[in-house]
Amino acid sequence: MTSYYVYYRVEPGRIASLQEEVRLLLRSVEAATGVRGRWMRRRDEPATYMEVYEDVGDELAFEALLAREAAPLGLQRHVERFVCA
Repeated sequence: MTSYYVYYRVEPGRIASLQEEVRLLLRSVEAATGVRGRWMRRRDEPATYMEVYEDVGDELAFEALLAREAAPLGLQRHVERFVCA
């Protein structure tokens, strides 16, 4: 299984509106894949946020869905993929 860590920077003035957009994204991903995501903020840098998706089985389908659903956010997102050692 693969875990996805998607991080990005958010302009301070956009955080409040982005919060609802990300909630909708997380719900959409969970509804389509069964994978429950989490939204986190970096403790020492309040402009850096991360979505975490764990135990993804179908990587290709998940990545296509995530790219499609996240596109309206208009953020430069960085995706890291990890597997259990």
